[in-house]
Amino acid sequence: MTSIILVPLLPVSEELVHTLVTPLSDMFRTSITVESPIRGIVDNVYDYSRAQYNSTLLIKELLQRFDGQSKVLGITSVDLFVPVLTYVFGEAQLDGVAGVMSTYRLDDTIYGLPADNAKFFERTIKESVHELGHTFGLLHCKNFDCSMHSSTTVDDIDIKGAMLCGECLRKITAK
Repeated sequence: MTSIILVPLLPVSEELVHTLVTPLSDMFRTSITVESPIRGIVDNVYDYSRAQYNSTLLIKELLQRFDGQSKVLGITSVDLFVPVLTYVFGEAQLDGVAGVMSTYRLDDTIYGLPADNAKFFERTIKESVHELGHTFGLLHCKNFDCSMHSSTTVDDIDIKGAMLCGECLRKITAK
């Protein structure tokens, strides 16, 4: 299977990105490498009118930097959006090379709640699997236990599982 590159897009915890290697390697049954952090790329996609960062433009930035031999997931901690939505947890090319996800809205502290590191890490895994799943051609899944189930709120993320369902897993291993 195609290897995966994780790219810390500062600002983001590099330690957090490194902790994703084993669970993602186990899920996708492939090698995972972590690139050196990239500084400044996030600033290039800031939208002053929304005070958010354009995830589609971040994907374009990643595509300019990586050759397409591997799947690439950029990970940041800024608030992402696409023009038709108020916010997104991430975005990825369907059956393509690159995706991006943010930990920003996965952190309970932005909702005025106490920090919960275990929940934050679980949400980060779920969304990483979800965006990488799109790069492997997976659409949103109707199975509530599957990471590919659609999430429009952080509560939706908490409900779904951290693994791919059997059907989604079969689809990516068949490729």
